[in-house]
Amino acid sequence: MGRVNSRFKVLASGVFCLVLTMSIARFAYTPMIPIMFEQVGLTKVLAGWLATINYIGYMLGALTATLVGSLVVKDRIYRAGLLLAVMTTFMMGLSDNPWVWAFSRFIAGFSTAAGLLIGAGLMLNWLIRHQHRSEMGIHFAGIGLGIVLVAMLLEWSTQLAWSEQWLFLGCIGVVFAVPAWRWLPVPDTKGVTETGQRLDDKPPSKLFLRLMLVVYFCAGFGFVISATYIVAIVENQPALKGQGGIAFLILGLSAAPACIAWDLISRKTGVLNALLLAYLIHAVGIVLPAINDTLLFALLSASLYGFTFVGIVSIVLTMAGRFYPTKPAKLMGMLTMSYGVPQIVAPTIAGYLAGSTGDYNASLFMASGFVLAGFCVILAIKKWAAGDIFLLEQPVKKP
Repeated sequence: MGRVNSRFKVLASGVFCLVLTMSIARFAYTPMIPIMFEQVGLTKVLAGWLATINYIGYMLGALTATLVGSLVVKDRIYRAGLLLAVMTTFMMGLSDNPWVWAFSRFIAGFSTAAGLLIGAGLMLNWLIRHQHRSEMGIHFAGIGLGIVLVAMLLEWSTQLAWSEQWLFLGCIGVVFAVPAWRWLPVPDTKGVTETGQRLDDKPPSKLFLRLMLVVYFCAGFGFVISATYIVAIVENQPALKGQGGIAFLILGLSAAPACIAWDLISRKTGVLNALLLAYLIHAVGIVLPAINDTLLFALLSASLYGFTFVGIVSIVLTMAGRFYPTKPAKLMGMLTMSYGVPQIVAPTIAGYLAGSTGDYNASLFMASGFVLAGFCVILAIKKWAAGDIFLLEQPVKKP
């Protein structure tokens, strides 16, 4: 019973961490964009630049996760990330100065990487050491649950001004920071599991790693346009005015159970086949609003996008952690840097395209095309480098 309770608390700390660092500190900006368009004069170009700056901060966090090897130091960065996530959310509501917003988005990006990458690495290390199944679906479900929570909180607080909504979200963030901090144990630095089995890293081949970097680069392009603008895309359609919040809520509802579902799919079909399916559905989901501007297509897009983007992250990062059980965040960080490069440039490109064309259709086609390119690279991995994940496909013995 004690083992089950400990596992529950560790996984729950990860859920609370992602609600704070991903959904509040990072994704709350998405539904707040149209509100800030109307109330405080945020422009489409500035919105794109703020998203780009956020991803630069995220890249810095990913680089930190790659370079820092000590689990003790990573634990400190993780906890600092929780505090920064709360601080930067409050900052957004305390000023209407674009430079303050930019600083907030930059530090929030770093806190997101601390929560998503370093936090996931610490939790995966704990699971492996205690001989639990090394699947992170429950942990990554925090992203979707947090999106649902943010959508509901903003819907309930429509009577508040934009700045008050940011401050309200900051207060909620404080509540989630407490269990995220307290329930994650200080890392064990011994190179063995609790039963004395040695933990050995199994680095993939250079070919596999290079191809996976390309695969995840393409996923970054696919992720960022909809993640930043999905609410604005819906609100930009005159017939759909006021429906953006519903699309964001549907996205979160689809994302919440997705990682657990993709864990099961990966177990049944294999990691690469699950990734292929996720990329295909992801590409379709992204482009639907550009094909048809009805509410049905917008909500279907949000649903398919939500179901797949967290699934892709979960599959790839869990796979990376299994290659390096003693330092899971190392490869996670390297892959995320590849994932993050397009996230730096794509929001700004989309902002300028939307400013000149009046819609986001060209950006959606661009994002979907990159995801399809990633699909083709996964096929190349299956042909030339599938042997690298042979060990990952083996059944995991339950403790």
